[in-house]
Amino acid sequence: MKQQILLSSYMPARVFSGAGCVSLHPEVFSGMGKACLIVTSKTAAVKSGALRECAETLKKAGVRCAVFDGVGANPATADCRAAGDAAVREACDFIVGIGGGSAMDAAKAAAIYAASPGMAHGDIYARTVPAPALPVILIGTTAGTGSEVTGVSVLTNSDTGLKKSISGADCYAAVSFCDPRYTAAAPEGVTRSTALDALAHAVESLLCRNANDLSALYAKRAVALLSDLIADPVGAAKAPDEARRERFYAASLYAGLAINITGTAFPHTLGYPLTERFGVPHGVASAVFMPALLERAEKYSPEAFGAVEKALGIPAAEWSRRLRGAIALPYSFTREEAASIAERWRGGVKNFDRSPGGLTADDAAEILLRG
Repeated sequence: MKQQILLSSYMPARVFSGAGCVSLHPEVFSGMGKACLIVTSKTAAVKSGALRECAETLKKAGVRCAVFDGVGANPATADCRAAGDAAVREACDFIVGIGGGSAMDAAKAAAIYAASPGMAHGDIYARTVPAPALPVILIGTTAGTGSEVTGVSVLTNSDTGLKKSISGADCYAAVSFCDPRYTAAAPEGVTRSTALDALAHAVESLLCRNANDLSALYAKRAVALLSDLIADPVGAAKAPDEARRERFYAASLYAGLAINITGTAFPHTLGYPLTERFGVPHGVASAVFMPALLERAEKYSPEAFGAVEKALGIPAAEWSRRLRGAIALPYSFTREEAASIAERWRGGVKNFDRSPGGLTADDAAEILLRG
């Protein structure tokens, strides 16, 4: 039987990339409406210069803007609801998200809330949204999450404190601007964490059981662009030059395009408790469980495992050793704690189902226990 070449994909966001891309396209902003809400954090958009350049472009485009800068790391649903309310008060036609993954994901959620003023913050997970979300423009300031090209928003439920993603057609940006210059202001820790996030996306996508030829093409390109990180996961994030920042940003987009097709595997889900309980940055928290993923892949998906080793350019065991040396974490769970955490996944998780060999809640508890 002839093997099929599968290229199934959907990614409706229009992407502009390169230095100065925001300033070069005022028509994009004017084409969205007469007023917008900028959703961002307190400092990243300012330090990167992205907020200033966006404001100047909006002025040139004749678009009135208001700023909501109440977004924190791992954005809370209540804060996103507040951003949506601000968009309604300001009579905004669209949302602009400026920042890293948290700000961009918050902007997506705010656009959903703004279209449905009566929706409680926790209702966003039910996805029973009576009105289309407002259009969203994203301007990234970190290189890692790939939110610019995915239909996903990762939020923290303000009632439970637990991270959980939403996804769907209304979670895509209408337009994304990707200017690597904005990542120059990111601290070393952020640069490392976001680069690890991009690499985790790429490796997980390659090992997902629903991977296809197109997702693999994107993922392998991302891994190749992150060769500096693979060679030196500690030093690659120290004062990276312009060329390296460009490679990191391109890698984050390629990896985002890969997971937009496949989704992620279990390391992303297991990383959530590390962020919730210990404040471990998202990218690092996901990378913690990459060695466990590679071990399962070698056992259950040897062909895909071989493809990952070839892409990495080193044996998986060596990469796992380097990774553990770079991200040693002062955390541990007792067996009872690990079992209790894993109960949240007892009903089944898509990330587990598409992982090599599948994964049960009991498997997850064991992986959490040994780290």
